[in-house]
Amino acid sequence: MGASHSREGLELSDDSDYDDEEESTKTESEEQYEDATDDHSSTRTPPVSSKTLDEVDSKLKELKLKYGSAETPSNLKNAVKLYLHVGGNTPKAKWITSQKLAYYEFVKTLKIDGDDEDDDYELSSREGFWVLKVGKKIRAKVSTDMQLKMFGDQRRVDFVDKGVWALKFFADEEYRSFISEFQDCLFENVYGMEATEANKVKIYGKEFIGWLRPEESDDAMWEDADSGMWKGSGKSPMTPVRDSQDLLEEFEEAATGGGIQSLALGALDNSFLVNDSGVQVVKNFSHGIHGKGVYVKFDEKDKRGSSTPKKALLMRGETNMMLMSPFKEGTPRSTGLHQLDIETGKIVTEWKFEKDGTDITMKDITNDTKGSQLDPSESTFLGLDDNRLCQWDMRDKKGIVQTLANTSSPVLHWTQGHQFSRGTNFQCFATTGDGSIVVGSLDGKIRLYSKTSMRQAKTAFPGLGSPITHVDVTYDGKWILGTTDTYLILICSLFTDKDGKTKTGFTGRMGNKIPAPRLLKLTPVDAHMAGANNKFHGGHFSWVTESGKQERHLVAAVGKFSVIWNFQQVKDSAHRCYQNQQGLKSCYCYKIVPKDESVVESRFMHDKYAVSDSPEAPLVVATPMKVTSISMSGKKRGLGTS
Repeated sequence: MGASHSREGLELSDDSDYDDEEESTKTESEEQYEDATDDHSSTRTPPVSSKTLDEVDSKLKELKLKYGSAETPSNLKNAVKLYLHVGGNTPKAKWITSQKLAYYEFVKTLKIDGDDEDDDYELSSREGFWVLKVGKKIRAKVSTDMQLKMFGDQRRVDFVDKGVWALKFFADEEYRSFISEFQDCLFENVYGMEATEANKVKIYGKEFIGWLRPEESDDAMWEDADSGMWKGSGKSPMTPVRDSQDLLEEFEEAATGGGIQSLALGALDNSFLVNDSGVQVVKNFSHGIHGKGVYVKFDEKDKRGSSTPKKALLMRGETNMMLMSPFKEGTPRSTGLHQLDIETGKIVTEWKFEKDGTDITMKDITNDTKGSQLDPSESTFLGLDDNRLCQWDMRDKKGIVQTLANTSSPVLHWTQGHQFSRGTNFQCFATTGDGSIVVGSLDGKIRLYSKTSMRQAKTAFPGLGSPITHVDVTYDGKWILGTTDTYLILICSLFTDKDGKTKTGFTGRMGNKIPAPRLLKLTPVDAHMAGANNKFHGGHFSWVTESGKQERHLVAAVGKFSVIWNFQQVKDSAHRCYQNQQGLKSCYCYKIVPKDESVVESRFMHDKYAVSDSPEAPLVVATPMKVTSISMSGKKRGLGTS
């Protein structure tokens, strides 16, 4: 119940060595290591006097003087001490020494599981990929999947490769050299070109020098972080304040029909759980959501083929819902959608996506603005496909697409939306409070469009190599959150124009002093423990629809975890997570809400449900069979109050 924190621990211990080469060939599962430890501890040995131990210690010291200490090998080149994390997130979790003295190297190869001879071929920058090898135990492709985490003060890195490992370096320069070489190999693996200064400028652009060299980034725009509820504890970020763990309490119930595919949160009376056979209507309370017995079942004729609705969009004062289903299972695209009248429980219209008399597809739909689902007169919504960004209007039976290119008058023109020639590879999008649009792409780029034009992005942030699978933006448009499989990227869109005015990247080009982004990551231990489907999805800010109010938290789902970050803490440039790091600042300070199933979606309820003694509105976590409401309040609350 509630939230938990990583048991990763900051210090490596040499108390439990496991350095036998013969034993290391066994399967390195947690159970085997734990059994081995238990068996070893149960072995009966005769008592040893302190005098005998002193004599042994003295002789060992003499041997070290004669042959050199294993802790300080004479040849430091690429020498490391290798540790393995065992016990997962259980109380028995610990680091054990896997190899007291190992050597690493980065090699270019054509396959991960090849023989050492395969690494001897000369490969060009466009052939093969870089692999990290550590002795005979580790051979991992250099990628963000490794979830590499740096501990500069300990000369240590942790990472994932079929388990969680740590490398401890014997000298500062060796540690820094490893980090630089790793980042260069990662760049080349991602972009297919050497990590030269010229190539980096080619990828990121001169305007984004802070993304290329974060140490030169102008972080002034990040410095508006106020005191947050989790800020300033004075403790290590991985050693959370104990009483904060009592902030969370849960209310959980099974979903009607099960098989939840999507969650549609309402800001008014109800929220909705969508599955293959219908929509469950649940009631909104200040402690979360729970069912009130209403279930709208789909008629077979209401379903397009056999696909389950994957997207539910509330409209018209939350009295209508647009349901979009893929036209074929396994694909994200849809050729149309169904309009559900929630009050009658009936599908009232089946819409088709059509352009110039030809059927087209859409990947995603969203509301015109952050709060437009609350508008009873709302009749338009936005659509997105690989190379299309458009607006659909329900007042026309054919669902004519409209452009926002010429909106000087309040009357929208009945023309087609904008279709880009090629190469945009749009994946996801979201809107601000005033209707500005942020779009994430397959190549990792994030584009900002003003509320008056979809034809040309005002700002285009370069990708970091990972596809953007989901994107969100704050109500005021100042902060953007992109989701990738292995991390979240938080971008500040604020800049100062030539007249000294502070603007967002939605309203103008940001110039050449664009702040470097922050990355939100899991520790390697938590990334490994999240489950088989351990990819981030659905990163969201908490939900406000009122000017002047600031979102307080960020949440994303990964495997069986919901992960929560404090927004003010992430923005604070003095936050301890950012000390002793090389490259972009990465934050590992979060709370985890573990579930028994993979999480479908995690969302904070509307800010109106944040009561006076709570730091945030309740968090709603949907898994295929259950929905859980998590109140970040230390006060018990009855389930019947609203």
